[in-house]
Parts: sequence; structure tokens; C-alpha cells
Amino acid sequence: MNVPHDTSATPAAPAAQLTVKSAEDMRELGRRLAGLLRPGDLVLLSGELGAGKTTMTRGLGEGLGVRGAVTSPTFVIARVHPPLGDGPALVHVDAYRLSGGLDEMEDLDLDVSLPESVIVVEWGDGKVEELSDDRLRVVIERAVGLDAPADDADDVRSVTVTGVGQRWADVDLTALG
Repeated sequence: MNVPHDTSATPAAPAAQLTVKSAEDMRELGRRLAGLLRPGDLVLLSGELGAGKTTMTRGLGEGLGVRGAVTSPTFVIARVHPPLGDGPALVHVDAYRLSGGLDEMEDLDLDVSLPESVIVVEWGDGKVEELSDDRLRVVIERAVGLDAPADDADDVRSVTVTGVGQRWADVDLTALG
């Protein structure tokens, strides 16, 4: 697992560009995204504090049908939500406080959980890409200059969903919109 993956030749699906106007819309996007996920999928969420990463993960948990309330795992680093039915478990990781890259992440044994779970890593950019050649990268940014009522402008987000690797090469991510 310490061998870096060469992603330069890894195919990627066209990215989906979405505008999300509320926290409930972010949860709904998570529920829709869950419909595309299967055991073994790695999802990297990035965005500033308060961007909506955990809110999206709540929707993923709802869509996957897992047990337990999905909350930020900032202080426990990783939380496992077992499936209520036949679907995969959700492993929710917050890598914000981890600075050791993959070496520190290896202590969490994510590579052991990956084949039978969906692993969602907040703040995972530059830390967990080596877990899999195939991953979904979700970037959440505060939308600036979009048409939104002044009262709601702080809730509007621009979300970019990009599939990396063969797993995502033929998946139409634009259907999320």
C-alpha cells in the first residue's frame, strides 16, 4: 500500500458541476450520490469549514441505509455506520487533524474496510488517494456571485463531483443534477 499510484493515465468521467442552495439540498445530493455508490468506493470530500461536507455525508448515510446518526467524526477520526439491510457499511473519516498522510491513515486500517464498505473521507485530499486508483472527488465551495436571495446567499454552494479511475469512467455524474 505504500507504493504510489500513477494517476496520470487513470481515466476520469466528466465532472458534474452543481449548484446547491440549502443544507437540505446538500443532504438530497448526498442521497442521490449514494445511489451510485457500491462496496469498495472511496469518496473524498473537500471544502472549507462549514462548507457542507458532513451534511452531504448525512445524506449519503440516509441513501445507503446505514445505522446511527451521521455526525462529524472530528474527535474520533473515524466512525463506522453498519448497514441496516444488505448494503455496504459507511466508514466516515475526518482527516482534518491528521498531518501524517497515508502513514497516519494506515493506523485506521481503511484498506481493510474498503472492499466491503463505502469510505468517505473529509479533508482527505493529499492524504488517502493511494488507498485506491478509483475514487470520487467532491469539492464543495461557497458560491460567489450566483443568483440567490440575499437571505439565502450564505447557503449556496458550488459542488464539483469528479470520478477518477476505471470504476467511474462510464458513470454519468451529470445525472446527479
